[in-house]
Amino acid sequence: MAMSGGKDDGSPMGEMNSTPLIDVMLVLLIMFIITIPPVTHAVKIDLPIPNNEPSNEPIVDPVINKILILPTNELLWNGTPISLDQMTQYLEQTKAMSPEPELQFQPAPTTGYEIVDFALARIKRAEVEKFGFVGNEQYYNFDKADNEP
Repeated sequence: MAMSGGKDDGSPMGEMNSTPLIDVMLVLLIMFIITIPPVTHAVKIDLPIPNNEPSNEPIVDPVINKILILPTNELLWNGTPISLDQMTQYLEQTKAMSPEPELQFQPAPTTGYEIVDFALARIKRAEVEKFGFVGNEQYYNFDKADNEP
């Protein structure tokens, strides 16, 4: 039987076969890698505990508040969805502030008339003094788009 690396004349091979040695070393290396625990770098930080309860803190800005009515008839007070009753409460809070904050009102062009009417009636009942409509340019662009051929 011929062995690799030997001479053809039948003399014994003078070199050591390193293939089994490399196999054993690779198996040992894999075993050491598996048994070593992974190094974790952790920075301990005390994070605040989240509060999932709805807050009763007013979302009333002392300078400017904005009521937006979306085309879906949804009311937003400074970007937060509210009901008409909540809007009335916030309007009462603004009346109690000194000086009274400005109230901006912006209904979307495609919003239903009824919700806008209800909101304006509640604003009038609250006797808001600093009141203004914003975003009127959207109605100009909306009318132009309807009249174009």
